[in-house]
Amino acid sequence: MKFEAFPGIRQFIFWVSNNESTIVQGFINLIGAVIILCTGIFISRVTSAGFKRLLLSRNVDKTITQFCSALLRYAMVAFASIAALGRIGVETSSIIAVIGAAGLAVGLALQGSLANFAAGVLLVTLRPIRAGEYASVGAVAGTIEEVHIFSTTLRTSDNKVVVVPNGKIIASEITNYSRQKERRVDITVGVSYCTSIDHIKNVLKTVVMLDPRIVHSKGHTIRLSEFAPSTLNFVVRVWTENRHYWDVYYDLMENIKNALDANQIQMPFPQMDVHLHNSPKMNNAEKITQL
Repeated sequence: MKFEAFPGIRQFIFWVSNNESTIVQGFINLIGAVIILCTGIFISRVTSAGFKRLLLSRNVDKTITQFCSALLRYAMVAFASIAALGRIGVETSSIIAVIGAAGLAVGLALQGSLANFAAGVLLVTLRPIRAGEYASVGAVAGTIEEVHIFSTTLRTSDNKVVVVPNGKIIASEITNYSRQKERRVDITVGVSYCTSIDHIKNVLKTVVMLDPRIVHSKGHTIRLSEFAPSTLNFVVRVWTENRHYWDVYYDLMENIKNALDANQIQMPFPQMDVHLHNSPKMNNAEKITQL
């Protein structure tokens, strides 16, 4: 078969023979780019899986773990892709510039979301609140359900679900009621001024000592705290385990009231005396004049 009948094939063979070294180098670069890309994908998967296991071993929230591991994987794949393109001769500086400009534009458009994400990272790192704990975050108080990437979900005592942006959580005060094993119960009792101080203290101490849920080893405080306008205010402070806090609080309130009644100790309440004085009857004309 003669190539004169196919001039295109003859020209192609001629071009190959004249650019043999360039073709070989290009093929080597292509193989190198494929190797770089495959190696980058493999390393990204291994690194991402290892990073995910590390976060899970530190009890980091599952949502945060998945997001961070995926972000690391995609970043490494993107880096490997740019390196592979550079291997085959593509100018990567322009690609990096485009990616940087796109990242800047996305960052400006998502300032609030990025702030919430950064706050979420701080919450996961510092861990001022954890899932299952009862905390007060700004004006919202409830049990922490989940700490997500951009927001935190709480469940209030009346079973409402409240979603709070992480940025607001970091910027506000956080009160964690569940972190410590024990909490102090504070109750103020107001009694009449004619009541003996020693007597009321003995009555209140008896009520406190009869409750087995109170941690008596930490002691208690029963003292006169204030001379109010119509009452002597005594403060009762005891310690109990966190899980018994509200039961102890309400039971102490009821038991103190029953003990005061049993010992005939009065608890004054605000009163107002109204005095009516008789005045001479006025006729209608006088009433109109006064108006």
